[in-house]
Amino acid sequence: MQQPSNLSRYLKIGLGSTAISLVVMAGAANAQQAQTQTAKPAAENASGDVQLNTINVKTVNPQDITSRPAPVSTISKTEIKLNGREKLDTVLRETPGIFTRINGSNPGVAVNIRGFEGSGRVNMMIDGAPQTFRTTAHDAQGYSYIDPNLLSSVDITRGAVTTEGGSGLAGSVNFKTLGVDDVLMEGKDKGVLGRASWGSNGVGFSEMLAGAMRVNEVGIVAALSRRDSNDYKNGDGITQNKTGQEMTSGLFKTEFGFAEDHKLTLGGVIYNNKYGTSQTNFMPVPPTIDYDLLLQNRTFTANYVYKPIDNDLIDLAINGYFNSTKLTYVGGNSPTLSSLGREIKNESIGFSVANTSRFTVNDLYIDWKYGVEYNHDNTGGVKVGVNPVDSSMNRGAAFTQVEWNYDRLQVLTGLRYDFYKLDGTADSGIPGFEDNGMYSANQSKGLWNPKVTVAYNVTDWLQPYVTYSQSMRAPTLQETMIGGTHPGGTASSYVPNPYLAPEEQRGWDIGLNMKHDDLITAGDTIRFKANYFDMDVKNYIAAQRNTTFNKLQFVNLPGTSRVKGFELETHYNSDYVFGSLSYTHNKSDLPSQTPGLGASQYLPDDVFAATLGGYFFDKKLSAGVKYSYVSSSLVAAADARGNLLPPTKSDSYDLVDIFATYKFNENVDLSLKVTNLFDKTYTPALSTSGSGQGRTFVVATQFQF
Repeated sequence: MQQPSNLSRYLKIGLGSTAISLVVMAGAANAQQAQTQTAKPAAENASGDVQLNTINVKTVNPQDITSRPAPVSTISKTEIKLNGREKLDTVLRETPGIFTRINGSNPGVAVNIRGFEGSGRVNMMIDGAPQTFRTTAHDAQGYSYIDPNLLSSVDITRGAVTTEGGSGLAGSVNFKTLGVDDVLMEGKDKGVLGRASWGSNGVGFSEMLAGAMRVNEVGIVAALSRRDSNDYKNGDGITQNKTGQEMTSGLFKTEFGFAEDHKLTLGGVIYNNKYGTSQTNFMPVPPTIDYDLLLQNRTFTANYVYKPIDNDLIDLAINGYFNSTKLTYVGGNSPTLSSLGREIKNESIGFSVANTSRFTVNDLYIDWKYGVEYNHDNTGGVKVGVNPVDSSMNRGAAFTQVEWNYDRLQVLTGLRYDFYKLDGTADSGIPGFEDNGMYSANQSKGLWNPKVTVAYNVTDWLQPYVTYSQSMRAPTLQETMIGGTHPGGTASSYVPNPYLAPEEQRGWDIGLNMKHDDLITAGDTIRFKANYFDMDVKNYIAAQRNTTFNKLQFVNLPGTSRVKGFELETHYNSDYVFGSLSYTHNKSDLPSQTPGLGASQYLPDDVFAATLGGYFFDKKLSAGVKYSYVSSSLVAAADARGNLLPPTKSDSYDLVDIFATYKFNENVDLSLKVTNLFDKTYTPALSTSGSGQGRTFVVATQFQF
């Protein structure tokens, strides 16, 4: 199939779907008008009073849906404050189907969904802006950099996404930052939110102060955060080198409300972090190379919403963003190292336009979302090593998704057209090849991705569902244009591959949602979600040796790779007791990823986390214990030239934490927690470097006025 050659042709798809929607909506409106015009005339009773006919007004989606019929999760700001303030990996790993790549030296977050990570397989976003900064290293191929103190929530979707943010293969994660309403207390038009904490074992001090105010229809919020931490020790008391950080971050947002129909939000998130990394040198002196790194991330967003209160056919959202990330090698233990002074940069700009129309046709309730999104990336820098020298990528999509609701039945039909185009230059590492060893790559492709969900509300508290979906992941600039020789004098070298095809996923989800109130005692609540998934991936991309050039490169592996498993989460809350449980079983035959060109992606077979606690002193004090278990997993291995070796097997481990929070009043609270209570020595699963943190005490407070 011939691919469209320019952006205007891509946009026609979205405009076409919009036109179809307008025709259907017009027909629905005309049908409603005709029904009104043919209504029976009003009757006059014996007393002469006019008796009007009864009109039954129906609203869209009247059912009390237990929860979305999809494998979705939200991590609240309360959970982040208690368990994710020092490191977001902790709270993310307690979410079913979610894991993270951990590097003790890297403060970023690399989310893994169902065994898929790096290179955009999970679309990680900050306030809807994709985080597309990547470097090729012995690590995750993609981190997001965000201060947990500035987060309001984390929204997670596992599996294909057919609307905005659907560029990933296995799902999306959106880190949502504080807004005006997160700082202002109910009924107030100005306020302050502050957080401060101190932790032992290298955690150090962390402070955040935010202020907000609202005048008429204008709201403003600003926040500043700081963190200073040192190298921590593991359970054996051994210091883990380069695990500290010096972070300064902040945000600002301005909200403009126009009447009751319009809202415009302008925002920016600023992140600066100085940290370090240690690498084993293959040369005899020095045996270990330490680098000091400076990471700067800037995310700017503009979000406009138009939602007339008297027109269900219009719910328009226009979102634009600009993101800039730069990593600079600012120091190290050898001033003669060629990597010093290296700058790797990525700039990303894009937008999405979507409208949701809600209307009824007799007893059928319809929610129809349709729109387009577009993203442009530029990557390059100074002394970039094996990373792309100067390259760009355009990605976009046109989508339509309809939710059909009839009585207890809910059906979702979605269709998304994904396309991409990349251009760039790389160092092939082969003298005389192409233009003095430099290599140019240019390719573009597109793919249709459907999604169908059928859900049925058996009772008011029980909802099973089944979903079939497809998704696509475009090859990244780093995978396509890697080239050159490994620094440090090793024999490893790399060659680009401009012929990479996109990864394609086809899969099933079978799930069950339950919600019940007043189950054991009056006022208690229980929420339950379970989901089985089965995903097949074609054209999976991994590193392999090119026998023609005797160099490593990324290739599409033959055959189909399969991932399947089971996810469960449940939450219980009453006036006296609270608890939660999450469990993930994962079975994967994904091929091994060569360490050094990314990192091993073998998930543990089983991950379990449970929390149990109680309320005391009229709920002023909440205290509890948390237990987590991670089973053993395979770890990919390779020799000094990058050739794969048989994988090794990691040890399983379990951890116990305790925590307590005392709320003095509605304005001030104080928290204490102890992590790794029994001071165990362990290596976190999917860990690139560094042993796990030993026993650590953290005391924290929050005030809000």
